[in-house]
Parts: sequence; C-alpha cells; structure tokens
Amino acid sequence: MKLLLTGAFNYSQQQKAALKNSGFEITFVQNELEKLSIDCSRFDAVVCNGLFLHNNVEDFKNLKAVQLTSAGYDRVPVSLFAQKGIALFNAKGVYNIPMAEWAVLKTLEIYKSSHFFFKKQEASKWEKNRNLRELYGKSVLIIGVGNIGQECAKRFKAFGTKVLGADIFDSKSPFVDEFFYMDSLNTALRLSDVVVLCLPFTEKTHHLINSETLAHFKDDAVLINISRGKVINEIDLLKALHDGKLSGVALDVFEEEPLSSENPLWQAERVLITPHNSFVSDAVNDRLFALIHKNLTEFDYGKN
Repeated sequence: MKLLLTGAFNYSQQQKAALKNSGFEITFVQNELEKLSIDCSRFDAVVCNGLFLHNNVEDFKNLKAVQLTSAGYDRVPVSLFAQKGIALFNAKGVYNIPMAEWAVLKTLEIYKSSHFFFKKQEASKWEKNRNLRELYGKSVLIIGVGNIGQECAKRFKAFGTKVLGADIFDSKSPFVDEFFYMDSLNTALRLSDVVVLCLPFTEKTHHLINSETLAHFKDDAVLINISRGKVINEIDLLKALHDGKLSGVALDVFEEEPLSSENPLWQAERVLITPHNSFVSDAVNDRLFALIHKNLTEFDYGKN
C-alpha cells in the first residue's frame, strides 16, 4: 500500500519504521498547506490535517482511506469523500483529556484570579485578593456532550458542580445531571455559572454565541471555548465584555488563526488567550500514532 504522510504529525523514525514493517510504502511531505507537486494518483491512504484545503481530492484517483490528525472534520470535503467511497477516520479520543484539563485549568484561573497573583509576583508585591470564588456548588454547562464534552463533564463533576449538558441528542452521560436539547439552549445558559464550548463547527453552530445568546448568560458567567473559533461571534463577544458581561473568558480557538496582533481580544479585560494549544500534552503523540497505526493496518483496502 502506498501511503502519504504529511507534517501534520511529527513521526519518529521508529514510528515510520512501524508503518513500513506493516507493509506501507511511505512518501513524506512536510508542508501540506500548499499544492503538492508530486503524483497524488498513486496513494492508497493519506494521513493529514489541512491537505485537502489546498489539494483537490480528484487528483487522488486511487485513494481509499484518509486518517485525520484532528478530531474535527471541518477541513475536509466529507460529502465528497462519501460519494467516492473514501473511508475517513478522525483523531477521536486522542485530545479529549488535555483539552478537558485545559478547560478546568482556565476556569480555575478565572475563579482564583491567578492573573492578579502573577502580576503581583512579578512586582514582588505582597497583596491579598478577597474576591476568589469556589467551583463547588456552581452549575457548569457543557455545550456539545461528545467525547471531549464528556471528559470535561467528568472533571467538573469531581469539583462538586452541577453539570448541565446541551446537544442535538442526549448521550445519557453519567456525568451530566441535567440535559437540554439545543432548542432550549437559552434556558440552560440562564442557569449556568460556567459555559464550556465543545461542539463541532457546522453551518448550524456558526456564531452560535452571539449578541442574542450572550444576553442569556449570567452577568458573572465564565465562557470557555475549546471547540472552533467560528462558534463565537467575536465582535458580539467584545461588545458584551465592554458592557460588563461575563467575569472571565478563556479562548483557545479563534475565527481567524493565527490571531492577528491587531485583534482587540489580545487587550480585552477578563480574556485569557492561548494559541490553539489546549490539545497538546506529553501523551498525545503516542496516543495519536497508536490510532493512526491501528486504523491504517486494520482497514480492508480490497473493499474499495
């Protein structure tokens, strides 16, 4: 089998050897974010992330399987793959734990005013802050109760919170105390102290968080986004912050990435920013490669 690997994943020599020993003839291309100058018609399988944003699937005439390094499908032509009978695998389960830990971390940083203490330490200044809050007893809404959402729910539940879930279907998660369908989202928002976005980006979730939905947030609510940047209307969010809405916001994803140095979110009060980094951990590489190897080696290429 002829396999195309891209720089979307940092393979070790041992990992490449494992794929070769499993019968794959490997071609490696570092930069997948440009039109490839090689013959793509010969590949049976591809491991990538944004490759098909810049390359036409029609050029991959013998393609039978694609393994994504991302959990989301928004960078690939899913319906076209289905029409052509190309199997599509995502990185399901790989990033759930670090992303859920990040969501809890940022909520606690906001609740415990960590930024205040960082600034005082830099200034070698002993100053107490009497405005710290407890997570215990608060209501945390997880919007998108899939794999990542359930890992978030599990961790917030451990802090003694009431966990609410909102989604298009009820996953019956044992860590969700009360479930809301999306047509009742505003009701759930009015009950929530912390709102964590874990849902995929689709036409229906584009700018789900906007001036209308923000109006239903509690004034002192915390908003955490580990889904996709375009789920939030950033202009509406900035206006809400300017008007005194929300006690804190933590964003790992943005409408346009990388985030421009001119974007006012950088300087916005009560906003914590990381550069689409919540999925990173010391365990992710091994976890992702194990999934890649399993899916590529167990797939029946003869059926396509």
